[in-house]
Amino acid sequence: MAENDSLNIYEKEAEEMTALKKITAENKFERTSGGFINLTFEGVTYERVKVVRLFPFTDANKFISIRQNNDKAKEIGIIEDLDELNKETKEMLEEQLRLNYFTPVIEKIYNIKDEYGYAYFHVKTDKGECKFAINMASNAVTKLSDSRLIIADLDENRFEIRDVNALTQKERRKLDLFL
Repeated sequence: MAENDSLNIYEKEAEEMTALKKITAENKFERTSGGFINLTFEGVTYERVKVVRLFPFTDANKFISIRQNNDKAKEIGIIEDLDELNKETKEMLEEQLRLNYFTPVIEKIYNIKDEYGYAYFHVKTDKGECKFAINMASNAVTKLSDSRLIIADLDENRFEIRDVNALTQKERRKLDLFL
């Protein structure tokens, strides 16, 4: 293969990867019998698509990426705003997003124990009591604002503290290591 041919192939692949394809209300989403979502877009049916928020904490219902369900998770297209879709489609996609972005809210901190480079949390969430661990050397705690935190545990589960200031002084002291 000539060098020019190789260059043209790479240019074409780069163009395909960076092209923005907009998914609109005219495209067809269908629920499978197993509860997954299929999408028919530009004459092609994609099975068991992945639904991903591009800005999950700032614009949760805007810029939703629809991706193929394979190892590469290649993007099929983007929905600019879920509110532009019909009610049934919007509900299907919101359900998939809730499953994908399950994030219990921490309401009370019983204990945080620091041991051997890990922090062990014992908390009460809006989904019940929970214990989890984070790696202290990683960036497992993300400050979204002065008072809002996202904590990712060792299994990549996410927990949210919506307002650190709403916690008791004793609970906030336990978090001092992360603030």
